Amino acid sequence: MSPIKETSTPAQKRSVKKKSPKTTDGLMISIYDIDGIVKKSLSLPKEIFAAEASPRLLAQYIRVYRMNQRQGTAATKTRSEVVGSTKKIYRQKGTGRARHGAITAPIFVGGGIAFGPQPRNFYRKMNKKQKRKALFYAFTLKKNEEAVIGMEEDAFDKEPKTKKMAGFLKEIGLADKKVLLILSNNRSNAKRAARNLRQVDTTMIESVNPYDILSHEKVLFSEKAIAKLPTIYLKHHAN
Repeated sequence: MSPIKETSTPAQKRSVKKKSPKTTDGLMISIYDIDGIVKKSLSLPKEIFAAEASPRLLAQYIRVYRMNQRQGTAATKTRSEVVGSTKKIYRQKGTGRARHGAITAPIFVGGGIAFGPQPRNFYRKMNKKQKRKALFYAFTLKKNEEAVIGMEEDAFDKEPKTKKMAGFLKEIGLADKKVLLILSNNRSNAKRAARNLRQVDTTMIESVNPYDILSHEKVLFSEKAIAKLPTIYLKHHAN
């Protein structure tokens, strides 16, 4: 006698295929104290650190940002702008030499420059929503690389020394890394402690941009800066 096969109803089959709800464990960040010890973990906004992939938009932002850093003041003087006589240097015929006019012509040393650079405006505009989306994607990339770390901003209030900051970075394994330190307050003592460290650049949470994020190996947030993220960058939290 053949064994009886167990059959499942369509409802049971559907229940097997149900997906478990997504967890946010990957959006946690460790907060270190001045001794390099993990004190707590904070949850990061998924809208910012689990944003939709948009590499083309990010590349566009980088191009716009770099163009907007250009001064565009390179300039040369044409033959009409250089100082010099406009008199014909010798007669047209009978000398056996080439025909010439003013000594300010480009062919002479000290004369004007032909087709030289002139001042240009390299400014390019990018919409605010595009900039924000590029920023979120840059944060997401760094989070996926496990390159986002947190620290207690007030830890350096008592002793804002470069030695303390250097020791802290060594304890958390960032001594030889290029670090972007993101703070909530421009007058923070943590900024004073980090300003003489060559590998550390400091910025405020309100002014951070994707170019700075991508040009550093690690992103070090202060706890207060993380708390300000939803207020500054998420529409439903803004006033």
